[in-house]
Amino acid sequence: MKYIACLMAMVMSGSTVLASQLCDTKSYPMSTPTERFTDNGDGTVTDTQSGMMWMRCALGQRWTGSRCAGKPQALTWKSAQDAASSLNATGGYAHRSDWRMPHIPELAMIVERQCANPRVNLTLFPDTPATYFWTATGRRGAGLDGEAYRLSFGPEGAGPSRKESLHYARLVRSAK
Repeated sequence: MKYIACLMAMVMSGSTVLASQLCDTKSYPMSTPTERFTDNGDGTVTDTQSGMMWMRCALGQRWTGSRCAGKPQALTWKSAQDAASSLNATGGYAHRSDWRMPHIPELAMIVERQCANPRVNLTLFPDTPATYFWTATGRRGAGLDGEAYRLSFGPEGAGPSRKESLHYARLVRSAK
């Protein structure tokens, strides 16, 4: 198996930490090839296959024109929902005010299965931490109202979490 190691600098607490992303370029086709996305030039990309427009940065980060600066904000499930509502109510982002948290199948569409640490196309979504992000998908059933699904861009995959837990969030909207 051939792997390509990509080094990226991440700023954490004022110090630079090198993280290594490994991508298997021989065994698997890219699940999120850069060519499938349109760079809108405003901190968003549009998936031409699904029609979804994604923020390139997690909530708490700021798009600089080439990367996501700052540290993502750790949020409870409700505070992530509230942050999306507040963003929309105060003018939105990239001239749009219909941003929301993605459902679990939507967030799974931007997982890059060819790569690890993080499992995301860093050209499209730079500075993404290899950890859990909230989805809008809550659990249903007796006693499950206090849980929602999260998806990791690290090795953990997807699963339920207490809504009071702290995870990151990336917002999406329908571009169609």
